[in-house]
Amino acid sequence: MADYDVIIIGSGPGGYVCAIRCAQLGLKTACIEGRETLGGTCLNVGCIPSKALLHASHSYHEATHNFTKMGLMGKAPSVDMAKMIEYKAGVVDQNTKGIEFLFKKNKIDRIQGWAKITGKGEVTVGDQVYKAKNIVIATGSEPSSLPGVEVDEKTVVTSTGALELTKVPKSMVVIGAGVIGLEMGSVYARLGAEVTVIEFLDHVTPGMDAEISKTFQRSLKKQGLKFIMGAAVQSATVKNSKAKITYKLRKDNSEATLDADVVLVATGRKPFTDGLGLEDMGVVKTDRGQIATEGWKTNIEGIWAIGDVITGPMLAHKAEDEGIAVAETIAGQHGHVNYGIIPGVIYTAPEVASVGATEEQLKEDGRAYKVGKFTFMGNARAKAIFAGEGFVKILADATTDRILGCHLMGPFAGELIHEVCVAMEFGASAEDLARTCHAHPTFSEAMREAALACGDGAIHS
Repeated sequence: MADYDVIIIGSGPGGYVCAIRCAQLGLKTACIEGRETLGGTCLNVGCIPSKALLHASHSYHEATHNFTKMGLMGKAPSVDMAKMIEYKAGVVDQNTKGIEFLFKKNKIDRIQGWAKITGKGEVTVGDQVYKAKNIVIATGSEPSSLPGVEVDEKTVVTSTGALELTKVPKSMVVIGAGVIGLEMGSVYARLGAEVTVIEFLDHVTPGMDAEISKTFQRSLKKQGLKFIMGAAVQSATVKNSKAKITYKLRKDNSEATLDADVVLVATGRKPFTDGLGLEDMGVVKTDRGQIATEGWKTNIEGIWAIGDVITGPMLAHKAEDEGIAVAETIAGQHGHVNYGIIPGVIYTAPEVASVGATEEQLKEDGRAYKVGKFTFMGNARAKAIFAGEGFVKILADATTDRILGCHLMGPFAGELIHEVCVAMEFGASAEDLARTCHAHPTFSEAMREAALACGDGAIHS
C-alpha cells in the first residue's frame, strides 16, 4: 500500500498536466493510466494524430495544387496511406514518450491499470490498493453512440478508426458537422475521397459565430465536401464491407439512402467514467452524465474532477487549465480558470478560431456592440501563399470599446487567436490592439486591421 498527497486517474492533457503541477508544488503524486502509453485520447487517438494527418493531407494538396504556380515543377506525389499512418504513429510515439520523460523528471509515480475508487482516499488497481489525501478524476471522454448505427472501426468508424484506415476510401459519409467530423472529412477529401457530411442541424459547427459558420461551409464545399443538412440518420448497415446509410430530412420527413465505403460517426463525445465506482461512492452526476462539481470539487470530500468528465467545452487546453487550477488549490493556493476566454480552433485549411462571445450571444444578452472586420485578401502575406480566403471579426463593447470576442477563418487562425486571448485577459480595448505595432508582412496584421475597423476604419480595405 502506497500513500500519496494526490492520485490522478487518467493521463490525458488534464491529468498529466495536473500531475506535473502537483509535483512542482511539492506534493507526492501518482498518475494511473489504463493505456500502455501516457497522454490519453488527445495524444494517442485524438488531437495529435489527427493534426499529423491534417498536415500530411494539406501538404499533399499544396504539392498537387500550388507547387507549379510557384515554379516548383516535377511529378506530383502519390499517396502511400500505410506510410502516412506510420508517420502519424511516429508523431504519437514522440509525444507519449515526452510525457514519460516529464513524469520521471518530476518524480511522478506512474501506475498502469484501470482504477476504481473503493473508499475515502482509496484507489484500487487490480489487486493493489493505493491511498491518497486527494483523488483527481481526469478520465476524459469517449465517442457518443448513435441509435441504429453499430461501430466496427473498420467500415463504420469513430475518430479512432478514421485515424487507422489502411487506404483512402472512394466514398466517405461523415455523420455530424462538428469539429471532429469536418477535420477528418477534410483529410480524406484532400486525399481523394468523395466526402458527404450529414448534419441534423441546418448549419455546421454548432455554437460558432453564424457568419463564420456560413463562410466556413462555403469554403468546404469549394474543396469538394458535400453537405446534407437538416437530416437525421436512422441507421447504418454494413454488407460486404460496404455501408448503407438511411436518413430522414426534417423539413418533410422524407427518407433517403446513401452508400459509402466508410462511415465516420462524429456526433460528439460523452464523459468516460465506466468502472470508476462513482455510483458506489455516491458521487453526484448531472443529467447529461457529467460529474457535478463546484470549484472542481465533487460532493465527496477529497475527490476532484476536471476536463471532459465535467461541464464545459471538451477541449484539451480547458482540461489543462483545470488541472493546474486543481493542483494549486490542493496545495493551498488560489487556482483559477477564466472560462470566458477559452479559444476554440478547427484545424482545417483554412483554419477557424474563436474566443469570447459571438454576435448571436451579444444580441441575445441585449449588449450594445460594434464589429470590426478585415478580409485576408487585404493581407499581403496571406495572398503570397494562396491563403487569402477568410476574414477576421472582432466584437467590442459599443461604449467602452472593450474586446468581447473574436472570430476568424484564415491562415494560422489557431495561432493568431491568442493575441486576442491575451488582450481580453487584460481587459484591453480594440483601440489597444489597433495601436500595437505588428510586424510586416505577417498574418497577424489582419488582427490589427480588424481592431482598426472597430474605430475609424482599417487601413488596407
